[in-house]
Amino acid sequence: MGEMIKVGMADWKLCLGDDTITTLGLGSCVGVAVRDPGSGVGGLAHVMLPNSMETTNNSNRMKFADTAITDMIAEMVKKGANKSRLVAKLAGGAQMFTFGSSKNDMMRVGDRNVAACEKKLKELGIKVLTKDTGENYGRTVIFTPATGDYVIRSVGKPEKTI
Repeated sequence: MGEMIKVGMADWKLCLGDDTITTLGLGSCVGVAVRDPGSGVGGLAHVMLPNSMETTNNSNRMKFADTAITDMIAEMVKKGANKSRLVAKLAGGAQMFTFGSSKNDMMRVGDRNVAACEKKLKELGIKVLTKDTGENYGRTVIFTPATGDYVIRSVGKPEKTI
């Protein structure tokens, strides 16, 4: 068993070999796990918000789906990943709080985050293999790029691997 690499909120990390990557507390945030099955290079981004252009406080590129995913993929390629082989899995994007009967899209951050991550991955030509998103509960994830296993843990729910 290799090293366990921790990814903070609005952060991403890469690993390879037997290492794993984890991030805690995905509520409306999305854990974007990407790997190249050929080289074993993988990355995990903890995306907080959908679009860097929707706010003036956008200096942290790792916070947003549009910039974090782009930057992480570029770094993966530098580390030996073949962009044409990259595949992704998503987790998170929950609706943690209800706001009455409001259907306001701005309040549905989880849904918007998932859609933004899927859009960016599609633009980059990266297929999303599976996802565990939505609902109303948080998730902690552990990603093993060597195998592609994406373990999802939630309070009161059975552990699952996607």
